[in-house]
Amino acid sequence: MAIVSPQHGRSYVVHQPVNPDEDRYIVSKGNGLSYTTETIIITPELTYEVFGLLAKEDALRDFNVGMEIAELGIKTNIMEAVLELNMDVVGHNSQIIHPYLLQYSVESPYRISDAAFMTKDTIRKYVDRWNSLDEWNCDASYKIAAHVLIRNLRILHDNQILHNAFSSQNLTWALELLDFELAYTPSLPYAKEDYCRHVPDLYDREVIYIYQIILDIAWILQEEIDYGFLDGLFAHYGFKLSDFR
Repeated sequence: MAIVSPQHGRSYVVHQPVNPDEDRYIVSKGNGLSYTTETIIITPELTYEVFGLLAKEDALRDFNVGMEIAELGIKTNIMEAVLELNMDVVGHNSQIIHPYLLQYSVESPYRISDAAFMTKDTIRKYVDRWNSLDEWNCDASYKIAAHVLIRNLRILHDNQILHNAFSSQNLTWALELLDFELAYTPSLPYAKEDYCRHVPDLYDREVIYIYQIILDIAWILQEEIDYGFLDGLFAHYGFKLSDFR
């Protein structure tokens, strides 16, 4: 098992490819905290969850939404298994929690937010691979990422899917979208009716979250940002920022 950065609190790499061009990294999620001397930490606001572990409902939603998103042609992790652990954890107010593991594979084990813990050569290795995704003859790497991410957002929203957790922690340096335990899809709605009622109000903010991720990528790569280009690109994919006033 390996930990690629302290950003991955409960996820570990359990298989590293001998030849990354031919094989993938396998990640196991829900294995206990990696950055403290405690395996788990219980806080009162998480009645049915524990920091470091993964609840059954979250594991299943992550797996099933991930499968659905992959079928839309969005680059993402490849789901492999949801595994039941033969153990119980006593949570807040003596609530018994039965933890699960989620196993999946990725091209890159590193998230965009891991940049501070990566070498420049490692970052460049993954960014150079973006050229195979460049259908637009971009003159900067962040522009390739922008096309991919904004187009993916268009696909998600056209299919009424809300990721609900866009950040630089949920995107790998292979531009793979991850972490769907908070996501909503028409086939996998939220269990609580009140949560579903608020879904229509949450789509627009994802435009800003994607914008922020693109800025993170540009700043990490030390590429000059053309804000006019980005605003125009969002408009091209149907997200005209002036309409959000």
